[in-house]
Amino acid sequence: MKKFAGFEKGMGIGGWLTNYKRFHCIRAEYRNVFTTGDLEHFQTYITENDVKNIASMGFDHVRVGFDQIVLQNDDGTFKEEHFCLLDNFIMWCKKHALNVVLNLHKAVGNYCDVYDPVSLLDDEQLRSRFVEFWVYFEKRYANEPDVAFELLNEVKDVDPKAWNTLAGRTVREIRKLNANRMIILGGTCWGDVSRLDTMDIFDDENIVYSFHYYKPGDFTHQRGVLHESYAFYNRNMPYPADIDIYNDFQLCVNQAKNVYDGYERMDAKWIHDSLYPVKKWIEENPDKILWCGEFGTIRHAKLEWRINWFKDVISFLKENEIPYCVWNYLSTPNDGNKFSLVDDDNREILSEELRLVLLGEF
Repeated sequence: MKKFAGFEKGMGIGGWLTNYKRFHCIRAEYRNVFTTGDLEHFQTYITENDVKNIASMGFDHVRVGFDQIVLQNDDGTFKEEHFCLLDNFIMWCKKHALNVVLNLHKAVGNYCDVYDPVSLLDDEQLRSRFVEFWVYFEKRYANEPDVAFELLNEVKDVDPKAWNTLAGRTVREIRKLNANRMIILGGTCWGDVSRLDTMDIFDDENIVYSFHYYKPGDFTHQRGVLHESYAFYNRNMPYPADIDIYNDFQLCVNQAKNVYDGYERMDAKWIHDSLYPVKKWIEENPDKILWCGEFGTIRHAKLEWRINWFKDVISFLKENEIPYCVWNYLSTPNDGNKFSLVDDDNREILSEELRLVLLGEF
């Protein structure tokens, strides 16, 4: 498989310019309104010290997410004061020898965890704004060759053909300006490995294909408040574990008891088997770049269990020479799914063992 040079082991940054405002408790008419508190958050949440911290841990790139509404107005114009934050961030990363993935985390019409009244893929005005958004990025960052563009995070469970069409249209417009920009594309159904084979493959050596991994969700999202079944079950889930506890979860939420039938334990073998579509994709596309752009576990799972899970996932990625980016550096106080890998107060890695595991040094 072709290498993703300079993007082997990365750290994701969420909660800074993204997740505004995704919560259902906020009325729809207020979700696009920015307050003084929002602006203070943008200015202070991530600083050069955080970039320096990530570099000191041993990572070679960062994946920073942002929402379209943070950077672009409804009329299509751009918010210069917010773009300056990204400008500074890229400058810090260059200073500390980190490459950058600029990730559109939430597009208008594709908020992966909040209902949108109009779908991005069903509305030509939104589709055109999406393309124009990325054309502007290329023009603004034309002289930043070590910055990759990830067109859209976790496309919802929609028609893959519709997403392929929009992705292809956007790639073509960027290529009119820059043939060498690294462009990252993920599949539908929130980037699940089962949808890798639905993605269009481009005759373009600078396209990177991405997937996300959060299996088993009963473990990675345990007791998470943004997912009804996990909040309802409200029980600690260890990893590895006997399969009975996962079947117990399924029974509790009235799903099929034998959804994991055939496995005696939830362990490395199960994880490696669940990632079979990844191996198949690599075999079929040996000259393309595949990148695991996001994977992680909820913060309140025991650190020992989190480390065990990361070891098993990263061992698969290393065996198959797949570059990756872990999720997530830091969590905001109002994040319903805290996936942070550093202490949210002092911003130190939760343990030295965790740091080494995240770097694949085990």
